[in-house]
Amino acid sequence: MKKSTEVTECPKCGGKELGKGVYQGYAVMAPANKMSLGSSVEHILCTDCGFIIESYVIKPNKFKGTIF
Repeated sequence: MKKSTEVTECPKCGGKELGKGVYQGYAVMAPANKMSLGSSVEHILCTDCGFIIESYVIKPNKFKGTIF
């Protein structure tokens, strides 16, 4: 599965150098109505201005069946 789009430039400042980051500690996305530990969230960001370009959970299958 392709997680990231082919972003090559920051839409906010035009910076060309992008980075990848994850929250540390207990900062996970948890399913709304399901018992699960959830998943870490990964971000693609601009290393010049810090703008978060896109975010996604690393283990999306943990959220199947959570729609109401």
